[in-house]
Amino acid sequence: MLKVNIWLALATFPILVACSSGGSNSYDTAIKPRALASEGDSRSTIWDVTNRDLKTTPVKVNRYIWQASLEVLDFMPIETIDPFSGVIVMGYGTPPGGKTKYEATVLVTEPALDARTLRVSLRTPSGPADPETMRALEDAILSRARQLREADAQL
Repeated sequence: MLKVNIWLALATFPILVACSSGGSNSYDTAIKPRALASEGDSRSTIWDVTNRDLKTTPVKVNRYIWQASLEVLDFMPIETIDPFSGVIVMGYGTPPGGKTKYEATVLVTEPALDARTLRVSLRTPSGPADPETMRALEDAILSRARQLREADAQL
């Protein structure tokens, strides 16, 4: 399903670029490279993106919390994952020894290893999960993150 969405987005992107030419009706002006644009033309195009620009984007999430979230929630299938925004969306899964199915969304907001950095939303098929369950899940992720940091410090 994800591959289909990616291909659909890639297929429609040139059409969207041509439609958003800033009031111009010419398809050529919407996608022409910056080198061919007139001196006064300050619009950016897809051709302006370079690998250098992509390499300078820092990842602003705590790597220990990120890894701990993936380890603690490994019983759930990953639906969407984006380390640049710090969002992990997990599908429904049943924890080991449990009977209730859960779906989770994890948000890692800062590079600090701190409780305020982590936000977890937990849902069941019938609605939101118990707040105590969400708190226990956050505690488990933070505890695992601390273990990972301590193990990393010993190396």
